[in-house]
Amino acid sequence: MQNLPVPLDRRVWLECQALVSAGYQVSVICPKGPGDPSREVLDGVWLYKYRPPAQANGFGGYINEFVYCWLRTALLFGWIFLTRPFSAVQACNPPDTYAPLGLLARLLGARFVYDQHDLCPEIYLARFEKPSKRIFQALLGLERATYRTADHVISTNESYRAIAIRRGHRTRENTTVVRSGPDTTRMKPGPVRTELRQGREHLVCYLGIMGPQDGVDIVLHVMDMIVHKFGRTDVSAALLGFGDCLEELRELCTRLDLDDYVTFTGRADPDMIRDYLSTAAVGLSPDPYNELNNISTMNKTMEYMAHQLPVVTFDLAETRVSAEDAAMYVEPGQIEAFATAVCDLLDDPARRGELGRRGRRRAVDVLDWAAQAAAYVRVYDRLHGITRADAADAPVPAVRIPVTPRPEAPGVTAASSSAGQARRP
Repeated sequence: MQNLPVPLDRRVWLECQALVSAGYQVSVICPKGPGDPSREVLDGVWLYKYRPPAQANGFGGYINEFVYCWLRTALLFGWIFLTRPFSAVQACNPPDTYAPLGLLARLLGARFVYDQHDLCPEIYLARFEKPSKRIFQALLGLERATYRTADHVISTNESYRAIAIRRGHRTRENTTVVRSGPDTTRMKPGPVRTELRQGREHLVCYLGIMGPQDGVDIVLHVMDMIVHKFGRTDVSAALLGFGDCLEELRELCTRLDLDDYVTFTGRADPDMIRDYLSTAAVGLSPDPYNELNNISTMNKTMEYMAHQLPVVTFDLAETRVSAEDAAMYVEPGQIEAFATAVCDLLDDPARRGELGRRGRRRAVDVLDWAAQAAAYVRVYDRLHGITRADAADAPVPAVRIPVTPRPEAPGVTAASSSAGQARRP
């Protein structure tokens, strides 16, 4: 994983826990977080971590980062196969550079699973103002190679699955949708921490990665409108997360004279996320409309819903699939309308409460990880020829259960690289 260690990447960690709970051995290759050891067994998952690369700047920097991470991953891949032989390899994108390792795994008798978190060609279009047609075509080629190498493709939603079928020439039988649903037994409302409001009546929150395609600058422009145009001094904002644009966002905040109103928390752990989302009045999903965002599932939206937090969002196709009637939708690009929607919700506690309850109910009944975990484990069961008597009825629990790895259990290595998540938070 190029910019998130495990278990910080919640999707991958929930996948690991689902497999461990189902009796599999799981190894993960990822970069180190601050203070992380190189080797660790956490809740039954074997973690192999390498020193992260320097922060990438520009397209050349991303190429260097991808090469460095690929080489470090390949070395650990070989080490794990020699010391703890595995029967399947899962590669998560971005980037789409792990097809050679997938091919090697297949030559070694293992299965290769492609867990497609993002559309790399569309990420490139969204991140760079003047994209090169040649680079775009190269990214399509890398994606196509990964599709072709995989024994099975996991997609985060039906829109991505449709692309796997159309662009990757996959069939519905060798693709599975596993949404990044929240674990609502853990993500749920907690006590209100009034001090997080910075002495003001209302708090609004953004949770997630801060990249060029994520629209976090829109949050600052919305706050600028709320404070300086609408004249409201009763609203503060907290931006939870980090990413390539964090320092630029801090500078923009200062230029807009919002330092007294906006808090940047940096990397947020589960306790911090719970405290802020339980205290906030509104969750913000400012992802602008583009070919990528329109068909991507935004984890932050579902996590707001799990914490019973009403959502204001631009009207994107897959966001409507996630939130349905638990959000207020604004025409893409309409920043003043976004700010107005936020203020309307702040001034209508009954409406906030109703949207929050709808969101929590949908998160628990429809989006919760437990059902996704069952679909996810069935992929590996099919690849290993395993039949469970209760597979059709009982979801696999996604809980943090300490498990001692058993030599006879099938082994899965997750060689993953997830630059978007929190979009992917």
